[in-house]
Amino acid sequence: MPLLDVRDLSVVFRRRGAAPVTAVDGVGFAVEPGQTVGLVGESGCGKSVTSLAIMGLLPRRGVTVTGEVRFEGTDLLTLRPRELRDRRGRDIGMIFQDPLSSLNPVIPLGLQVAEVLERHRGRTRRAALREARRLLDAVGVPDPERRLTEYPHQLSGGMRQRALIAIALACEPRLLIADEPTTALDVTIQAQILALLRDLVDRTGTALVMITHDLGVVAGLCDTVNVLYAGRVVERAGRHDLFAGPRHPYTQGLLRSVPRLDLGRGERLHQIRGSVGDTIPWPEGCAFAPRCDRVADPCVGAIVPIEPTVRGGALRCANPVPQEIPA
Repeated sequence: MPLLDVRDLSVVFRRRGAAPVTAVDGVGFAVEPGQTVGLVGESGCGKSVTSLAIMGLLPRRGVTVTGEVRFEGTDLLTLRPRELRDRRGRDIGMIFQDPLSSLNPVIPLGLQVAEVLERHRGRTRRAALREARRLLDAVGVPDPERRLTEYPHQLSGGMRQRALIAIALACEPRLLIADEPTTALDVTIQAQILALLRDLVDRTGTALVMITHDLGVVAGLCDTVNVLYAGRVVERAGRHDLFAGPRHPYTQGLLRSVPRLDLGRGERLHQIRGSVGDTIPWPEGCAFAPRCDRVADPCVGAIVPIEPTVRGGALRCANPVPQEIPA
């Protein structure tokens, strides 16, 4: 049994006087203990909403969440709020994308880190603060002793992000969801944080769901990659298979958009035309069709199902990129 098994997860936002918006549309994936699974795609593809639905952090009014999110066999979507709060922080941790809005502006940083240890580990305030200092030091916060008494507005964006990571790692959860955890960090600190996450996975067997648009992070960290577009998984493959031979035109476009050292001087990067808002409804074909260079008649007018591929992968495309056969 996978540690986390997401099945047919859908999230619909409703507002009075407006048409419903489906942000996540039948997403499914599984995560084994000690495995790192990536959710990749442009902004607006449903990655962060998927993570918030798993954690039960979406508002109850105006939002409909359906499907199954099974953690160790228990469907998190059926738990009562108190039961879910007991799971969050202790068994499931999350690193949020926006550190400024995720930290409480009127509580010192040390108390915010220590609170997790007091709530889920039963530590005394003194012991929790000692552990908070160690955690801040481990994630690269300079002078952690002084930072314990400072407020979020006194820290830089990078230090706030590292503090969020310390909070998420405090109880060494069995599942960690990282939503763009290195967005506000410079390259050297980013490498340190990724090494810290990799060490956590290797040392404790923690499962990691990495949400990112940075394919460099995917290449260095993820075992399996799910490429999302318009709320659905369009391609799933192992890291090596995905980079060696992407089959979906959207995946190929993302990879070709990454700057490479072997490009000729003055050579332009590949550009995916249009924007993520240029879609057609999934029941009418492939949502990526308006932006796709390989669009054909089978891509529109009928549902494009997701089909299994080699080595446990999957593909949702009526006219995929031909698979290169090694010489």
